[in-house]
Amino acid sequence: MARLARLDLTEDELERFTGQLGAVLEHAADIAALDIADVPPTAHPLPLVNVLRDDAPVASLDREEVLAQAPAAEDGRFKVPRILGEAP
Repeated sequence: MARLARLDLTEDELERFTGQLGAVLEHAADIAALDIADVPPTAHPLPLVNVLRDDAPVASLDREEVLAQAPAAEDGRFKVPRILGEAP
């Protein structure tokens, strides 16, 4: 396989990877030998349910109250330090 994939492996790597590939193939053979005729195909082993709340409109927070708690506000918005350009 290494030759087909054009991998330049040393003899030690080739020996180690051969053993690892053999273990993977043995495991695949064990899986293939299982009787799964009565097992339905599934994308997830557990049933999934939507855990989000209903999307219902609610009143938002009062702008002035929120801005009053901010470290800095200007023109009805949060004032934050510049991240590009020169520092103030």
